[in-house]
Amino acid sequence: MKKVVSLCAVLAALLISQICMAQAPAGAPAGSTGLCNDGTYFKGTVKLGACTGHKGLKTWWGAPKAAATTPAKTTPAPAAKTTPAPAAKTTPAPAAKTTPAPAAATAPAPAAKPATPAPASKPATAATAPAAGGGPGLVWLNTASNVYHCFGTTYYGKTKAGAYMSEDQAKAKGAHANGGQSCSK
Repeated sequence: MKKVVSLCAVLAALLISQICMAQAPAGAPAGSTGLCNDGTYFKGTVKLGACTGHKGLKTWWGAPKAAATTPAKTTPAPAAKTTPAPAAKTTPAPAAKTTPAPAAATAPAPAAKPATPAPASKPATAATAPAAGGGPGLVWLNTASNVYHCFGTTYYGKTKAGAYMSEDQAKAKGAHANGGQSCSK
């Protein structure tokens, strides 16, 4: 009797979850999981960050949050370190032969470590050649972020949008130094 009651409770919970879960409207494209505030449809599997750049998420009818998350990382347990036991010392008996001690068991090879992702690379702007011009006494003003970079630093002349000028000109435009440190000493 208890099994029947518990089975009925499970089935009822499953039925209720299917009824309560929002369904995609009839006009939605196949595979869409959400509707953005600007009227476009979202086809991703993760609700977090859906419709970024489309005024946010209006309606979500995709998989529940627990099913849409990525699996948790698991790390293997470290292999136990074993040291071989010292060989037993035997003293020969006058009339008996001695037998050597059994060889010590070798430790199993450690488990292979899972591949770790490569560290994130630097932005592509840092790898480009500096813009023509510039030099000592001038700063590079990143016009997109309103941050200026000193001569000889990583991003000097390398951001997508910018211009060379004196530090005083950059400050007059309301820009601030990268890292908050002035270029002039």
